[in-house]
Amino acid sequence: MHGQGIQARVAAPNLHALGAAVRESRARRGLSQEGLGFAAGLHRNYVGAIERGTINPTFKTLVLLTAGLSLRLPELMLLYERNIGERA
Repeated sequence: MHGQGIQARVAAPNLHALGAAVRESRARRGLSQEGLGFAAGLHRNYVGAIERGTINPTFKTLVLLTAGLSLRLPELMLLYERNIGERA
């Protein structure tokens, strides 16, 4: 159980940084969460949970998101890296 607490504390900043990268990319394209969800084949509530950093999306989901955002995955990861650096 102790290890799960450490994993949660490490994951939270990462998930928040990823969520901020998705939110920023979506806003730059003038998409709503619903619009991105439609373009990516995901529910808008799921997009919102990713942006809030409350869930850990799978690789498959990241690929769907970047396709919906008309981005390459490395571009999203660059935004993530910038965000995680700002939180350090």
